[in-house]
Amino acid sequence: MEDNTRSSNGHYKPPHRFGLGGVPLGNEFAVVTDKDANAILEAAWSAGIRYYDVSPWYGLGLAERRYGSFLHAKKRSEYVISSKVGKLLKASKTAKHDLFPFSPSPNEVIFDYTASGVRRSIEDSLQRLGIDSLDIAFVHDISSDNKLLPTSWQEQFEIAKKGAFPELTRMREEGLIKGWGIGVNTPEPILRVLEEADPDVCLMASQYSLIDHKNALNQLFPAVREKKASLVVGSSLNAGFISGSPRYNYGKDSYKIPPAFLEKRKRLREVAANHGVDLRTAALQFSASPDVAAALIVGASSEQQILADYTSMQTRVPAEFWAELKAQNLIEQNAATPV
Repeated sequence: MEDNTRSSNGHYKPPHRFGLGGVPLGNEFAVVTDKDANAILEAAWSAGIRYYDVSPWYGLGLAERRYGSFLHAKKRSEYVISSKVGKLLKASKTAKHDLFPFSPSPNEVIFDYTASGVRRSIEDSLQRLGIDSLDIAFVHDISSDNKLLPTSWQEQFEIAKKGAFPELTRMREEGLIKGWGIGVNTPEPILRVLEEADPDVCLMASQYSLIDHKNALNQLFPAVREKKASLVVGSSLNAGFISGSPRYNYGKDSYKIPPAFLEKRKRLREVAANHGVDLRTAALQFSASPDVAAALIVGASSEQQILADYTSMQTRVPAEFWAELKAQNLIEQNAATPV
């Protein structure tokens, strides 16, 4: 039987094309109650979703605890789960809650990309999740957009190069994880890790959407193919912007939306309306289409939202819609579109 979790050179890739991301269940943008969080996870499971992505960062432990509460009773072989390393949580009576105002946490964050820090991070995640292993570990936010790093991202990358990357390779050999990569919002760290280490799969967030995809398409994808690695695509809606959110991506400046993006969204909506296409559906399918995309993950803050997203992945979008987007130069001519 063919192993669809391994590339031709043995790199692990998630076997499920669609997954549920953990940001909303960490109460990043609004309060989601424990009851509602469990209902979202139950709806996702019932729909057949079997890939889940979390992080210690999401709610400073809250998302992992919620996923663990739901998943630890499931048969471990029935689902795939990825989490992140590089941000250790430390309980403190003086912890500041301004990073996650909707999720008061007793934890402070310590950036640690060393070998020992990464191993501890995974062990802590496994305890919060209530499971014995991860499928994928992503080295988290080691990139220029992370303004909280104690030194430049390049300096932190060098620490990871000597510590996190070889340690994750050892943990892969030990069977504690099946694969590793980095999870970032910018292309430079992915390009560097492909050159300087041996990652399996990287989480590429906020870089391949209907609004913005040229750089990833022409610069990042060829490097991924050459290394025979793959990508998990996140934030295909640019943190909800494509489906109507008043923010674009993440961070404190996310509500300062460039006028060009607002104009492009308007034009995309017009083409979608002309073809009777739901723009959110088209955006999700577009981001999942590249040959290097092993999986697409989406966040959901309600049962209805995850079910709508899952349904969108099964809905046919007419070829004429994609053709018009290319004719109007709203997407790159060499961009893959759904068949």
